[in-house]
This record gives sequence, structure tokens and C-alpha cells, in this order.
Amino acid sequence: AKSITRADGGTLYRLTEDGTLRFEILRTSSLKYYLGGTTGNPVPFYPIQLYKDGKPNHSMVAAHAALTGKTVNIPDAYAADGFDFSGTRAFDAKTGYRSQSFITVPMRNHDHEIIGVLQLINAHDPSSGEVVAFSPSDQRLAESLASQAAVALTNRMLIMQLEQLFESFINL
Repeated sequence: AKSITRADGGTLYRLTEDGTLRFEILRTSSLKYYLGGTTGNPVPFYPIQLYKDGKPNHSMVAAHAALTGKTVNIPDAYAADGFDFSGTRAFDAKTGYRSQSFITVPMRNHDHEIIGVLQLINAHDPSSGEVVAFSPSDQRLAESLASQAAVALTNRMLIMQLEQLFESFINL
């Protein structure tokens, strides 16, 4: 998804049973920042709460995408209204990075249930290398890839459950 949309960074969140979005994979190429997934390096960030004090957490863009099931395309996070980017700004201050364009896509399984969120950061213009907003075609591609990833993840989880069931049956 990063490569196809020319994004510098990407994060994959997985929806947990306790109503949070857990960071599974975090990549930022320009910072050589590779966490989660197959790297063996855990992501040290707290999960994002979908609900705070019993109310939907629409202040966090990833939570908003998971709650509404709608893609959010933000050209400049520092100029965006309605979302809390304080964590992003703290990350930028710590690393010297400048998070600008965001596209946040809910991941739906075959039953149309939200199982996670894909977020891409800082699309680059291929000719100038400048950070630009994600285009409508980038958005469609990201949505398509998120859908395929959700189906693949669901299939993997079903296989794991079958293996556990088979193992339990043998033990019984």
C-alpha cells in the first residue's frame, strides 16, 4: 500500500475484543522506522480507545474511521479540524519528522465487520518528491488493498482457530 500510493509511512491497527485499535505494524521509510509485524520489534505505543467514558472517540482519526466505517483523507494534519493530532505532533517533535498528508481506511472482513484500520502518511509527488495530499485514485487503491488485507487476515485467523480446534480435539 505504501509503495502503490507513494506513501512514506504506514500503520496497520487491529481491532481487539476490548474495543481498542492495537498497533500491529508501523513503518516510516525516511526515518528507517520499522516496528511490529515480522520485524520482531514490538510497537511501544498504547492502543487507541474506540470509546472514552462510554462515548465514541471521534477525536482520533483511526478510531473515527473504525467507528464510522468511512475513509478519512487529510491533506495536512496540522491544518485539519476535528481530530486530535497531539500524538502525531509529539512524534514529529521527537523525531524531526513532519507528518502531513494522511489517509485512514477501515478494514472490513467478508461479513463487512471492521477488523482494523490501515493508515498511510505523507504521499510524495513522483516528479518533485514533495509531500502532497493523497489523490482520489490513491484513496481507491488504499481502500481496495485494505479490503484484500482484511480478507487475508480473517482467513489466517480462521485457519488458526481451526488448528486450535483440531489440537483440542486430539488432546481430548
